[in-house]
Amino acid sequence: MTLAGSALDLLKSRKSPKVFDLAFPGPNAAELDTMLAIASRVPDHGKLAPWRFILFEGEARRRAGEAIAAVFMADNPEAEPERVAIEKARLTRAPLVIAVISKAAPHVKIPEWEQTLSGAAACTLLLLAAHAQGYAATWLTEWYAYDARVRAALGLSEAERIIGFVHIGTLARPQDDRPRPALPDLISRY
Repeated sequence: MTLAGSALDLLKSRKSPKVFDLAFPGPNAAELDTMLAIASRVPDHGKLAPWRFILFEGEARRRAGEAIAAVFMADNPEAEPERVAIEKARLTRAPLVIAVISKAAPHVKIPEWEQTLSGAAACTLLLLAAHAQGYAATWLTEWYAYDARVRAALGLSEAERIIGFVHIGTLARPQDDRPRPALPDLISRY
């Protein structure tokens, strides 16, 4: 098989698993470094690197969940303990969670939208790099990605935004492929 064939097969086979189907083990340090190096090779007009990564591994996943749950409880003081437990477990559902953070800012030549899209491309390459190394990954945001109090608790500045949380682990069970859109419905010619 050619390299192009291998790459195309890889791209065709990637899918986002259910986050609850991600199990241990997660990537080791060398694999993680490879994933992050690949994720950093995105289009980046002006070489601004308008994104960064926050890694949640081991006990840090639980500590981050405590911060998420604290904000949830502040807004929902009557919440059932089971629901609070769900919020505490948000970042413990996979062995590794990588938050991709947008640092997009006004620039004389490069629109903020372009900078944000560069960060979104980093999320996509993280997914592909995980898949290429035999792991499964899914990109989620969920409510806490948009909450300023959670962002502050996770160490973001007021100007930074969470593009996504990429959950990475070993696939615990086979996943059915979801229906894909019909290409003719997505394509027009000018």
